Amino acid sequence: MNNNWLARYFRFSELNTTMPREVIAGLTTFLSMAYILFVNPVVLSEAGMDKGAVFTATALSAAFGTLVMGILARYPIALAPGMGLNAFFTYSVVIGMGISWQTALAGVFIAGVIFLIITVFRIREIIINAIPPELKFATASGIGLYIAFIGFKNSGIIVSNQDTFVALGDLTDPGTLLAVIGVVITVILMVRQVKGAIFYGMIITAIVGMVFGEIPLPNQIISTAPSLAPTFGVAITHLSDINSIDLIIVVLTFLFVAFFDTAGTLMAVATQAKLIVNNKLPRIGRALMADSSSMVVGSVLGTSPTTAYIESSAGVAAGGRSGFSSVVIAILFLFGLLFSPLLVVVTSSVTAPALIIVGVLMASSLGNIKWQEFETAVPAFLTILTMPLTYSISTGIAMGFVFYPITMLVKGRGKELHPIMYFLFFIFLIYFIFLSR
Repeated sequence: MNNNWLARYFRFSELNTTMPREVIAGLTTFLSMAYILFVNPVVLSEAGMDKGAVFTATALSAAFGTLVMGILARYPIALAPGMGLNAFFTYSVVIGMGISWQTALAGVFIAGVIFLIITVFRIREIIINAIPPELKFATASGIGLYIAFIGFKNSGIIVSNQDTFVALGDLTDPGTLLAVIGVVITVILMVRQVKGAIFYGMIITAIVGMVFGEIPLPNQIISTAPSLAPTFGVAITHLSDINSIDLIIVVLTFLFVAFFDTAGTLMAVATQAKLIVNNKLPRIGRALMADSSSMVVGSVLGTSPTTAYIESSAGVAAGGRSGFSSVVIAILFLFGLLFSPLLVVVTSSVTAPALIIVGVLMASSLGNIKWQEFETAVPAFLTILTMPLTYSISTGIAMGFVFYPITMLVKGRGKELHPIMYFLFFIFLIYFIFLSR
């Protein structure tokens, strides 16, 4: 009886799928993105946040967002704290701008609330259409290079150099060598199209590190979930900290990156699953509601913004078509709460390969940019290059949004720009003026 009800609600027959197939699809997607459970705490801990609390917040926010996506929108798409957004949180906002992680979390909360409001009032589509595709692709690609650079830096593969700014590190250093081995292992798994390649690459790299004594053995495998106390509710208590132009820019950047990351992922996965009807995604409002609400919940729990995961395509490839696979993923994230002791084996050498490979995947957007059109190529190029060179996602975005109106106006294509683009031009121009002081 219950199975029949589930089959009707998730439209198994209509979508030509079955419960066993959806379970396998959910497991496939989970294994493909399970690395975030361990990578996110490591990244945010460098901002001064408690690694255990972030681990719990990551699992709970992913479970919440994915469950809402599965039950409300009924799509086979998973949500979790996003790579790139966590890097921006730690390296650009906290370390780069000297802002406390508590204040940064408050910025995520405000961005999430704005996200929720514009979703409810259906303003999101207007804004999405106002931003030129070249800047969307450039932002994704630039973040990919930025994440990969962080992976190279954290592992010691790339080091600072007084004469050349950066140089190749000591590859014979045990930690660096382990990271190199991890990259090779993960690349091999990716090339062989192993489902969950990044996750399995981290496991194998950690095992190699433990065998050779570079990584400590965990005292236990399973335990109760770490307490949320160090991070829970901090975003709410620091809302008054958002009181300057640089923090407003931080909020806008959180909003912007999450905004387009989710929209692009939703359309890509839905297209693969053949869920698009008349060039539109049915129930897209519900899908966006799942995304925006999980961003708010995640900030309260204590993690960087959540977003839809492109790894959901792995589950779709395994046959997932309905929201039931998302329900399975949410349950698996809750089950993952039991494995927090394994955080001790997830060192920078283990996470670096994941960062580098995710960077490769994100950089694939480079192929969608019209490089033959110089007026669009310049702002796209500056966006992409500026992110890793200035160690700031927001600066890269600002660079693109300042140059794009200029080059388009000079080319005589100014009428093609939406008025929102001119508004953002002045916002980001003020941002650069403020930075120069």
